[in-house]
Amino acid sequence: MWKMSRENGFVLLLLLLSSWIASATASVTYDQKAIIINGQRRILISGSIHYPRSTPEMWPSLIQKAREGGLDMIETYVFWNGHEPSQGQYYFEDRYDIVKFVKLVQQAGLYVHLRIGPFVCAEWNFGGFPMWLKYIPGIEFRTDNGPFKAQMQKFTTKIVDMMKAERLFEPQGGPIILSQIENEYGPVEWEIGAPGKAYTKWAAAMAVGLNTGVPWIMCKQQDAPDPVIDTCNGFYCEGFQPNNNNKPKMWTENWTGWYTEYGGAVPYRPPEDTAFSVARFIANSGSFVNYYMYHGGTNFGRTSGLFMATSYDYDAPIDEYGLPHDPKWGHLRDLHKAIKQCEPALVSVDPTVISLGKNQEAHVYQAKSACAAFLANYDAQYSVKVVFSNKEYWLPPWSISILPDCKTVVYNTARIGAQSTQMWMMPAVTGFSWQSYNDEVSVGYTAGTFIHDGLWEQKFITWDKTDYLWYMTNVNIDPNEGFLKNGKSPFLTVNSAGHVLHVFINGQLAGTVYGSLDNPKVKFSQNVNLKAGTNTISLLSAIVGLPNVGVHYDTWNAGVMGPITLSGLNQGTLDMSKWKWSYKIGLKGEDLNLGTFAGSSSVSWAKGPQLSKKQPLTWYKTTFDAPPGDDPLALDMYTMGKGQIWINGRSIGRHWPGYTARGNCRDCDYAGTYDDKKCRSKCGQPSQQWYHVPRSWLSPKGNLLVVFEEIGGDPSGISLLKRIVGSVCADIYDDQPAVLNSQGLVPVKPKAHLWCPPGQTISQIKFASYGWPQGRCGFFQQGKCHAQKSWDPFQRNCLGKQSCEVAVDPANFGGDPCPGSPKKLSVEVRCS
Repeated sequence: MWKMSRENGFVLLLLLLSSWIASATASVTYDQKAIIINGQRRILISGSIHYPRSTPEMWPSLIQKAREGGLDMIETYVFWNGHEPSQGQYYFEDRYDIVKFVKLVQQAGLYVHLRIGPFVCAEWNFGGFPMWLKYIPGIEFRTDNGPFKAQMQKFTTKIVDMMKAERLFEPQGGPIILSQIENEYGPVEWEIGAPGKAYTKWAAAMAVGLNTGVPWIMCKQQDAPDPVIDTCNGFYCEGFQPNNNNKPKMWTENWTGWYTEYGGAVPYRPPEDTAFSVARFIANSGSFVNYYMYHGGTNFGRTSGLFMATSYDYDAPIDEYGLPHDPKWGHLRDLHKAIKQCEPALVSVDPTVISLGKNQEAHVYQAKSACAAFLANYDAQYSVKVVFSNKEYWLPPWSISILPDCKTVVYNTARIGAQSTQMWMMPAVTGFSWQSYNDEVSVGYTAGTFIHDGLWEQKFITWDKTDYLWYMTNVNIDPNEGFLKNGKSPFLTVNSAGHVLHVFINGQLAGTVYGSLDNPKVKFSQNVNLKAGTNTISLLSAIVGLPNVGVHYDTWNAGVMGPITLSGLNQGTLDMSKWKWSYKIGLKGEDLNLGTFAGSSSVSWAKGPQLSKKQPLTWYKTTFDAPPGDDPLALDMYTMGKGQIWINGRSIGRHWPGYTARGNCRDCDYAGTYDDKKCRSKCGQPSQQWYHVPRSWLSPKGNLLVVFEEIGGDPSGISLLKRIVGSVCADIYDDQPAVLNSQGLVPVKPKAHLWCPPGQTISQIKFASYGWPQGRCGFFQQGKCHAQKSWDPFQRNCLGKQSCEVAVDPANFGGDPCPGSPKKLSVEVRCS
């Protein structure tokens, strides 16, 4: 056995002591220029990845792609309703294992921004608040209210103490360098006045008092009390100024796209504009940018907010399935490299702004030992030639060129050098063998029902344990009613606070109405078939997530609130709103846990000719083996209406392909001010057709797939797809960029870099043109100027290879096809 000598022991003690001192003296502060980490100002690039919106098995790959994309930091909210689903009962496992997530970020060498909130908004159910919080006596959310502040402080303290116990704050040697309290509270405070201002001061003081050793921020909070930093959220933030000259200019949410709502077209944001917004912010003295989202992920289970789709892709640089979304991912990666080359100058001095034209200007950072310049063209239509430091530069419309040495352009926001990727959804498993089970239409006065005079609000009854609540009553029709003879059926009107209402008369579906994000309330108004004697009216109210934003959104009602009237009777109109109603929470299939192996085995299922199709309230099940490979998977639900999906007992989320996207979709020019209505797709198609199935949720054999269908669909059209790279493209101008080497910034010929995923090779050159090609990846066309040998270098250098590169040089394509004019190369290759 080895024995430690006195000398060795003393050396070890010194090492431990020095390690402790280094850890203890690590610090995070700030000044007017930037966040300061261990005495060094930093330009920080961050990205939002929300741990519950992916699986633990996906986390390492997502974090690694973020690092490869040039990020310094990962930002995440903390989801209170996921961590404390019942009061005092905490959950920090599986997708909610926040400690594991933070430690994985640390292992990748990245920092963490922990946005505790605990209000998160985030298109997340109830804005992240647990439902039990609403029913604490005397509570009022997000204001100067004792019961709310007590619960908020308790949860915030628990999260901070957990992070401290794991030594995860930077002064302890951990990765957390920033924390956030509250979230976009400024607009709420403005609405409610004095109680809001008092709450802001309390929240800031409470957070600072937790002594994390790192700065706290409040986003969209102009009156954030010192030392809390106020920050900006939006599509653009270059004009934002913090409320104190000693605070840095920080952008906590640069929206890379927008959310998908059921019934809405799918928004996207061009990568050129995303990059332009970042470069403009940095040029205007910004020092911190966070992409919201960098990976959006999936709203598994019932976690999505009001009318939010299961997909939270957000047009982020990493797509919902965890794959790089090119060219956005690559274009931003290249931007980050350029910004980092400018960092020595950016953190040292303030910029000098020089006019270069009507809509053009230069932001110059001239330090003693470094110089960086940003040349901007704010014109959304025209390229311009500008003169800067006695040298000419071409600036495309709505673009910024970055010059890390104040001489050489290494990057332009409108010139994409990264490859584009076309993703395909290819069949992985088809021809499922389905079985069906018809749920019951509740008719009242049976097991599990209860009676109440009048109409109750839905959340008050269900506590959001299910989407569904039955409202039931009986109507007695006298045999002498006139409508029984003249054929004019009575007219039923049901007013509901939302979000979906299925009306059954004597067990038969009479109709369905549903709302939208803009107007979740619904009204059923139509003639209904009633018979002489007792008639049962059964109303199935379904919520589609709970609201996540708005002043006092927690007080908004859901469910059938009335009035409910029946007209066309001998006695005129009946107001049934205050009648005796019976209630049943949820569906029979939910009570039986039909989404699980055990539950699905507890009932008899129909199959073959007896299989129900296009019937409401129908459950479907099948089994399948996992397809080979590791490609991400999704269910194509195109032929279904609305409902929910389970894989091996785990909820994928709500499906609603029957709700097609309204709106006007057209091609979108990157140039000009962006908003969430500018660039949209999927009009006239399902807002969401594909539903992510995590690979880690599957077993090699015998996986159980269960689908509940509310409205009616055909399960024979459901298939399991795999997401693969179909085509990759390069679309590169022949401007000469520069690279940094031992000689400094050196101009080089641009190159087309093409690569297929591991295990695939370039199997076909689908298009190649050097000159004036038109279109975009997947839709390229030859222009009037075209080099006849454009295909040749790709045929020689790329076919059969996993990756290749070709210099954008006229000599490679047989000469210059149109001398004296700017040109570009467009190429598309297939991977297989």
